[in-house]
Amino acid sequence: MKISEEKRYKKLSPFELKNKLISMSQSNHERMMLNAGRGNPNWVATVPRQAYFQLGLFAVEEAKRIIDLPGFGGSPDKKGVAKRFDSFLKNHASLPGIAFLTKAVKYAEKELKFNAEDFVFEMVDAILGDHYPTPDRMLTYPEKIVHKYLEQEMFGNKNIGKFDLFATEGGTAAMDYIFNTLMENKLLHKGDKIALGTPIFTPYLEIPHLNDYEFVELEVKQDENSDWQYADSEIEKLKDPKVKAFFLVNPSNPTSVSMAPESLEKIAKLIRTKRKDLILLTDDVYGTFVNGFKSLAAAAPLNTILVYSYSKYFGSTGWRLGVIAMHENNVFDKKIAALPEKTKKELYKRYSTVILDPNKMKLIDRMVADSRSVALHHTAGLSTPQQVQMSLFSLYCLIDKKGEYKKTAQQIVGKRFKTLYKAVGMPCPENKYDAHYYTTINIPSLARTRYSKDFANYLVKRFEPIDFVVRLAEKKSVVLMDGGGFDAPNMSIRVSLANLPDQAYAKIGKAISELLEDYHKQWRKT
Repeated sequence: MKISEEKRYKKLSPFELKNKLISMSQSNHERMMLNAGRGNPNWVATVPRQAYFQLGLFAVEEAKRIIDLPGFGGSPDKKGVAKRFDSFLKNHASLPGIAFLTKAVKYAEKELKFNAEDFVFEMVDAILGDHYPTPDRMLTYPEKIVHKYLEQEMFGNKNIGKFDLFATEGGTAAMDYIFNTLMENKLLHKGDKIALGTPIFTPYLEIPHLNDYEFVELEVKQDENSDWQYADSEIEKLKDPKVKAFFLVNPSNPTSVSMAPESLEKIAKLIRTKRKDLILLTDDVYGTFVNGFKSLAAAAPLNTILVYSYSKYFGSTGWRLGVIAMHENNVFDKKIAALPEKTKKELYKRYSTVILDPNKMKLIDRMVADSRSVALHHTAGLSTPQQVQMSLFSLYCLIDKKGEYKKTAQQIVGKRFKTLYKAVGMPCPENKYDAHYYTTINIPSLARTRYSKDFANYLVKRFEPIDFVVRLAEKKSVVLMDGGGFDAPNMSIRVSLANLPDQAYAKIGKAISELLEDYHKQWRKT
């Protein structure tokens, strides 16, 4: 790719640039392309899926009990369904997924105190998908199950109060709904200043610039030299009353490091003392890859909107399973109640077709209505079969008291992390807050360490920031993402450690090292 062309392509989102790199890499038919650009994991959680399909087969049997015509069944009957399901489990005890379903029902009864008949019926009816989601925000038992899961994985097993949950079509839909509803309800306005914890998932950088929002961005930067943590001076920026909201990904993307407990507490103290009005939005999809992880929602629950997605941990990006969580006593509802009368009247009119007294409507319920442009609220909600799979994923980890699944998931990415750095020829970073799902390698910094400061300066001054990832694709058939597109250092690269076989990371590391040597040879000639 010519320099002039690189200048045009560097304006693209790294996700769009990746598509160009893939096409360039595929043109080298003599080499196999290695695409470590996207974060889609190459594993799937099998047991909850086996359970899902077994439950589905039982549900079809239940439907055939009601109407038994060729190709037809009826809506299932609740009476006696728990007993029939128990018989089904015993009669099929040797089949995959049955043992887990048996444990799941027992856990639901004993530890979650569910009524077995009500629980089994809701799951059976939901997996058939024969009714609109009711309640529309989230089904009754899936909400309780996911709430317990979030307590375990996001809140450090602590009960910090009741959160209202909204099941969404993945984390990206959650982000879209949140931004839209915050604007519609005048909690954010065009031109507002918002803080972004950078480096950050690219859409958080791109959305503020859209005509819909036109936010003014303030970077709260992670420090590469302090294991990608936030310095106190960066957190201090949030004291500014002009900053209306703070958005972050935790653990971060692309650096894949979670916020230290000390930083969480500093933000929580800031909220308690000086910024009781600050809106916090935390996207915690990678939290389960860090032992002892604690969400910002646990530190400052009343001010935080939590987004969690099941996509990465369970290998379920195609399922589109996400959830928004907001504390029932949050500041957002109080902010809406304190809006000017003129604004409240406008919002009353907006939601008047949904509820008799819109003034009592919570922000999270407004999100549900807004997700279907209010007028289509009667069809809102995540599909019920999706909510069943979400519940089974959650139950799988709740029942797993020893955390075996978590250990294995962490071992998969951890092994690839070490393999990559060994092949690059760099010391493997050691950081207890590292999720190892991605890693960011600063190429100029590596050049400085391996060769010289002059060579590193040459790289930065002579080449476009995306040149390294472009040449990797062209010359090595390796597709990585440009870290600069995430607001990471220019000419840094993001490697996904989730989506390729273990041995591929040795090849990727070798390719990075060889390409840097090619640049160095070119520099010596000049």
